[in-house]
Amino acid sequence: MGTRLVHIVVDANDPGRLARFWAAALGWEVADEAPEEVDVWPAGFSYPDPVALPLVFVPVPEPKTTTNRVHLDLATTSPEHQQAEVRRLLALGATHADIGQGDVPWTVLADPEGNEFCVLEPRPVYADTGSVAAVVVSCADPAALAGLWELATGFTRVHSADGFVALRSPGAAGPFLELLRVPGAKTEKNRLHPDVRPHAGEDQAAAVAALRAAGAKPADVGQGDVAWSVLADPEGNEFCVLTPR
Repeated sequence: MGTRLVHIVVDANDPGRLARFWAAALGWEVADEAPEEVDVWPAGFSYPDPVALPLVFVPVPEPKTTTNRVHLDLATTSPEHQQAEVRRLLALGATHADIGQGDVPWTVLADPEGNEFCVLEPRPVYADTGSVAAVVVSCADPAALAGLWELATGFTRVHSADGFVALRSPGAAGPFLELLRVPGAKTEKNRLHPDVRPHAGEDQAAAVAALRAAGAKPADVGQGDVAWSVLADPEGNEFCVLTPR
């Protein structure tokens, strides 16, 4: 059956602190905290379930230096809710961010380590996604990458336009994965990346082979000898193929 998107990994200089910010920001909880990772997901969540994409914070020594090419969009239900969310997030420790967005109806903020995210104006398409409307991947050619990401995530294409492709779980639950055309090439390892996993009883090596045949390539991010495989799409956006579960 291929692989499925199970969570989003976030590089962090202080995983515990950043995880607590995002738990408060999304109304989720810190589900598990260990030196090697801190997990955040909704209360009562049963992993894995496409109704939500947990955030997994892992320690890295290097600071953020460039605009992220993967970011979260947060959903709101009304203009008043959007304004209230911006105020609440600023009080939690977010800051305003200028990435050249100009005059737009959404608000761009950054978390305490500088990771950009958008608080969207209300949009009907995101009415049932939960607090996270979408995980957005900046790229040069969304249409060229869409097939690989469909295979990797198990999501299906639900909308395409010039410079934009939206994918979502087959049951239309949870957030979208959106490929968005953005100028400029990727120059550094992404500080946010998706992890995908074969279903229980399936073959990890076969899944990796299928993804490589679809255009993925091995990536070295200093992972060393690990149980998972690190791949990247043709534009260099990393993702990990975990062991079956």
